[in-house]
Order: sequence, then C-alpha cells, then structure tokens
Amino acid sequence: MAGMVFGLENPMMTALQHLLDIPDGEAGGAGAAGGEKQGPMRAYVRDVRAMAATPADVKELPGAYAFVVDMSGLGSGDIKVQVEDERVLVISGERRSEEKEDAKYMRMERRMGKLMRKFVLPKNADMEKISAVCRDGVLTVTVEKLPPPEPKTIQVQVA
Repeated sequence: MAGMVFGLENPMMTALQHLLDIPDGEAGGAGAAGGEKQGPMRAYVRDVRAMAATPADVKELPGAYAFVVDMSGLGSGDIKVQVEDERVLVISGERRSEEKEDAKYMRMERRMGKLMRKFVLPKNADMEKISAVCRDGVLTVTVEKLPPPEPKTIQVQVA
C-alpha cells in the first residue's frame, strides 16, 4: 500500500515512504557513521515526517483563529509554541518512549520522536495576543484578530 496514490502504484512515493521509515542511526542517519554528510537532509526528512504525523485543525472564529493540535502523551512543559519569521506559528514537542528494562514491545503503533506543525498566520493576526492551553493531549493555540481598519474618507477639493 505504501506508494499508492489515487489507487495507482507510484515508485516515487514508495521510495519516499522507505526513506521516511529509516530510523535515526541507520543507513547513514544522523547517528550513524558518516551521518555528518547527510545531517541537513536527515533533519529535513525528520521535520517533514514530524509535520505529517501531527494532525491539526484550524478554525476561524469571529474574533480569533484557533489551531487545535493533537499532542497526546505530552505535558504542557514538553510543548513549545513560538512565532518565527514574523508570521509563522511553530508548534513542536517530542514524545519519548517509556523505556522499561523488563518490558519488550510486541507492537508499537504510537509514533515516538519529534512532533511539529507550522502555519503561516494571516495578516490580520495580532502577534501580541497569542495564548495556548493543553488539555487531555490536545493543544489549542488562539491567535486574536486585529480590529478591522477604520474606513477612511478623503475630501477632494473641487476647482
């Protein structure tokens, strides 16, 4: 099923899927010997994978924008919310595995590692009025809207 796009086999998507499934430290990853040469590419792939694995909803409300992001398994102290490049909202965190020496995973479906989403904020977003609340593994970031500009009337002198 990996590599299927609109029901058709796509070799490019299959190759990308295999690339994304390589864990860190394997096949020249960041932790493997020779990984320094592939470091930037590895970080890019890790960020793309983190964004693809982090579901989010964006809602426009009358006075604000709400970004609702699944961050299950993370506490509010493990989540970072910031604005980069003046208008890019970045939400990130990292889910770490719970290592127990006497336990062996038989199946692991929850994704461990970096979680991230980036959103370009609209021009009417108020960068000074951003708040975030995390409840039950769901992060809600609220960005208030700037008030609409006052209509301007210009009197033109008629000669």
